Amino acid sequence: MTIENDLKERIKELTCLYEVSSIIVNNDYKELDKTLYSIALSVRRALQYNEDTIVEIHSGPFHLISSALPQKSVTIESAIKIFNEPKGFIIIHYPASDYEEKDFLKEEKILLKTVAVNIGDLLERAAIRENEAVVKRKMEHADRLSILGEITAGIAHELNTPLANILGFAELLKSKEIPDSQNGKDLKKIINSAIYSREVVKKLMFFACEMPQNMTEVDIVPVVNDAMNLLDATFTKHGIRYEAQLPKEEVLMRVDTIQLTQVIFNLVLNAVYFSPQNGMIKLRVTQTPKKITLKISDQGPGIPPENVNKVFQPFFTTKGVGNGSGLGLSVVHGIIKGHRGSIEYKSNQPTGSIFTITFPK
Repeated sequence: MTIENDLKERIKELTCLYEVSSIIVNNDYKELDKTLYSIALSVRRALQYNEDTIVEIHSGPFHLISSALPQKSVTIESAIKIFNEPKGFIIIHYPASDYEEKDFLKEEKILLKTVAVNIGDLLERAAIRENEAVVKRKMEHADRLSILGEITAGIAHELNTPLANILGFAELLKSKEIPDSQNGKDLKKIINSAIYSREVVKKLMFFACEMPQNMTEVDIVPVVNDAMNLLDATFTKHGIRYEAQLPKEEVLMRVDTIQLTQVIFNLVLNAVYFSPQNGMIKLRVTQTPKKITLKISDQGPGIPPENVNKVFQPFFTTKGVGNGSGLGLSVVHGIIKGHRGSIEYKSNQPTGSIFTITFPK
C-alpha cells in the first residue's frame, strides 16, 4: 500500500470515529435500532474494500446487518460489553470467495474494537435510562396507591358508624315484627345489604392496612399447602390443573396466617376465573437468607398494558357485572403491604399472568 492510500485509509477511519460519535450524541433512545444501523453503515464506509463489506451488530434484542450475508465469509469480530459483561458482538464480513483474513488491516481491527466500546457505552446509558424510568413509574404508582389508601381509610371509618347503626336498628325492628310479615322480609333485605356493605368496608380497610393483625412466626409451607387443598374442589369444578412447588424444609415467617390464606385464595381464584379449560395454575414458594418469594402464574389472557397500573386499585375489575367487586387484588395489596412485603405483576409466556409476592425475613 502506498503512503497516499495509507493516508486515505486513516482518514476514512478517523471520519468513521467522528461519525459514530456524532450518531451517538444525537441518538434517540426510542429508536436505538436506527442508531445501530447508522453506526453499521458508517463502519462499512471506513473499510478498505467497503463495496464488499458487510457489518453485523448483535446485542440483546438488536440484530442488524448492513446488507445480505454471503454463504461463506471471512471475518473480524469484537465483543460489545455492557457493564463489563460481554453482551453481544460487532462483526465485519468479507465474502470468502474473494477475500482472506489477511485482507483486513491492523488499523481496521483497532477501529472495530473502538466502535464496540462506543456501542457498549451507548447501550449502558440506554439501560440506565430504562431502569430510571421503571423506578420512576414504580414510585409514582406507589404514591398514587398511598394517597388512595389514605382516602379509602377515611371513607371506611366514616361509613363504619352509620352502617353499624343501620344494622343495629334494623335488627331491633325485625325482632318486633311478626315472622314472615312483609315488613319482616323488607327488614331482612336491609340487614343483608348492611352486612354486605360492612364486608366491603372491611375489604377497604384491608387495602388501607387498617385491619388488626395476629402476627406469629410459623412455617408457611403447611399454610400454603392447606389453602391449595381447600381450593382443590374449585380446580376440579372448573377443569383447571394446578401445581404447587413447595420447599421440603421449613419456611419460617412472621405472618397473620388467616390473612396469608386470604391472599392465596384471592390470587388463585382470580387465576381460576381467567384460566382456559384445562389451563395450568402454578404456585411456587422459595426462600433466601433475606427474603421469601411466593409466585402464582396462570395461562389466562393476561392483563392489558393499559390496565397494569390499575389492578390494585379498589373497585377496578375487568370481570363481568356481578362476577366481582374489584376489591380482591386491592385486599391482597393491603395485606402484603401490612406485612412489609411487595407484589408485582408481569405477563406469562406465551400467555397469562404472573404475580410475584416478596416478603422480607
